[in-house]
Amino acid sequence: MAVLTEAPRRGVLLRILPSALYSGRSTAVLERTFLTYSHAWMLFVSGVFEPLFYLMAFQLGFGKLVGEVVGPGGQAMSYVAFVAPGLLAASAMNGAILDSTYNLFFKLKYAKLYDAMLATPIGPLDIALGEVGWSVLRGGIYSATFLGVMTVMGLPGSWWALLMIPAALLIAMAFSAIGIVLVTFLRSVSQFDYINLVLMPLFLFSTTFYPLSVYPAGIQWIVQIFPLYHGIELMRGLSAGVLSWGMVGNVAYLVALAAVGIYASSKRFGKLLLR
Repeated sequence: MAVLTEAPRRGVLLRILPSALYSGRSTAVLERTFLTYSHAWMLFVSGVFEPLFYLMAFQLGFGKLVGEVVGPGGQAMSYVAFVAPGLLAASAMNGAILDSTYNLFFKLKYAKLYDAMLATPIGPLDIALGEVGWSVLRGGIYSATFLGVMTVMGLPGSWWALLMIPAALLIAMAFSAIGIVLVTFLRSVSQFDYINLVLMPLFLFSTTFYPLSVYPAGIQWIVQIFPLYHGIELMRGLSAGVLSWGMVGNVAYLVALAAVGIYASSKRFGKLLLR
């Protein structure tokens, strides 16, 4: 009887993936990162304040200069209520990228942490899932704090805004997975400028600060390809309580991006370290 009940506990991935790729120990990677940050918690907490400073600046400054804007579903809303969901999505993106690029590059190239991990039963997919999992956890804490401040300021227009937290987790997962893939191709710290060169236009032009309608029709198609655009559209609709079938497409886009990123990052770890 014990034999019959043992198999389901191993999980689907353990049954279909080779042990050299995945051993079901991704939580060990997550636990190691958590213990590391427990000794440097100020670095962790400091990341909460940047988006909050942006939000306060818009509330006290720009919000006084700009009146109402057209939000999801064509409804009028204050400019601060329009921008806040975009800042939350951008915060999830930036937090995920920070963890999955700069921190991961140091562990990969200098600390040789993953070489040591792969000398244990931990596999490349365990590492990828563990690192993405930490970014998601960190993004969830930041998002909950940000949403709490938004609520105090009276910015959310619906109880659907509670779903902004899982939406932020999805954004963090997608960008973290892609960030891990990108950093495995970098050879020096100076090459991080290429990542920043991509992040800045994403932040500025993914409708964070103004609606898609301000762009010419041809540019709108380009903006709709940006991953952050889909995160912002999802956040903004949930905050306003205006749901649409387009949000299903936003979720599908981010899920597909996360899945591709996790698969590709595990393959890259295997190629770089299992030689």
